[in-house]
Amino acid sequence: MQPSLLVVVVVVTALVFDFTNGFHDTANSMATSIATGALRPRVAVAISAVLNLVGAFLSVEVAKTISSGLVDDTKVGPAIVFGGLIGAIVWNLLTWFVGLPSSSSHALFGGLIGATWVSAGSDSVHFGKIVDKVLLPAAASPVIAGLVAAAVTYLVYRFLVRRRPASKGFRIGQIVSASLVSLAHGTNDAQKTMGVITLTLVSGGLLPSGAAPPVWVIISAACALALGTYLGGWRITHTLGKGLTDIEGPQGFAAQTSSALVILVSSRLGFPLSTTHVCSGGIIGSGVGRREAPVRWRMAGRMVIAWLFTLPAAAIVGAIAGKTASLGSAGTIVVGVVGIAVGLGIYLLSRRRPITAHSFHVPEPSAPDAEPRQLAA
Repeated sequence: MQPSLLVVVVVVTALVFDFTNGFHDTANSMATSIATGALRPRVAVAISAVLNLVGAFLSVEVAKTISSGLVDDTKVGPAIVFGGLIGAIVWNLLTWFVGLPSSSSHALFGGLIGATWVSAGSDSVHFGKIVDKVLLPAAASPVIAGLVAAAVTYLVYRFLVRRRPASKGFRIGQIVSASLVSLAHGTNDAQKTMGVITLTLVSGGLLPSGAAPPVWVIISAACALALGTYLGGWRITHTLGKGLTDIEGPQGFAAQTSSALVILVSSRLGFPLSTTHVCSGGIIGSGVGRREAPVRWRMAGRMVIAWLFTLPAAAIVGAIAGKTASLGSAGTIVVGVVGIAVGLGIYLLSRRRPITAHSFHVPEPSAPDAEPRQLAA
């Protein structure tokens, strides 16, 4: 059976979302390593991209949750999935533009839920599974990561750190722990796009209900995420690396190790966790664990507000886009054109105040107590 043009469009749109997910969430794994000078910006995103690619092949449990757990795949058509993806992409671009590390995962869930609810009815949405698999982990994960990071940071400074906190050992530890977060991010986040594409193929009659992602879906989603990661979401990286607290090597190590453990465990259990929530909680926890580090609670509050708005905001856009796309080919074209126009407009606005790899001022890796300098990309 040949795929319809709409199915092809939805698959391409899903990969575009995966691409935005990559540059939106680069900061999750590498912001602290860049902030402390453990890694140069371009080297950091290159490592992250490769490990995101590898991580995408390690599990498909999260993909199964997305493709058959949140909505009734027998009542969802490609047009509905298309609308949901547009809602997620628009929210990703908006939060990237203002530098807020909101959840790409929850944007995807919100867009998909809104589009399905309005177009196929509320009985097509599995609200019980959304609470168990999405909302409860969303509330618990940053708290758990924060508590673990605070405890690890306190113990590290209490028993290991002496006169030179940003030692070579902790710099190596940061690189290893940041790599683990990148691997975990690929394991968790690439699967969400795999799940959406699989849902599209099921709804288009190309796969049976409950099917696992085909190999080509896994490969394409992994590559799209890795490419987006390599481009680097410098706006959000700046927020996580500098905006929440002043980070030293031991803190970065504690935050990243705690985040990686939480994400990897959730991927194994099939929870489509927000890596943004986890990594942000880990960074804040590392600031709490080091008494001299000022935690900027106002910025943290802005982030939490963005988190609270992510699901409903993406759901509203997804509902409008999904309903419009369900009206037929003309509706799908309108949604596509509007989505492209919004994305292009946000990109052009971002060029007025660009933030690139050259925008970061971090300490010399070999001289942790030195004055900050600007790193080359």
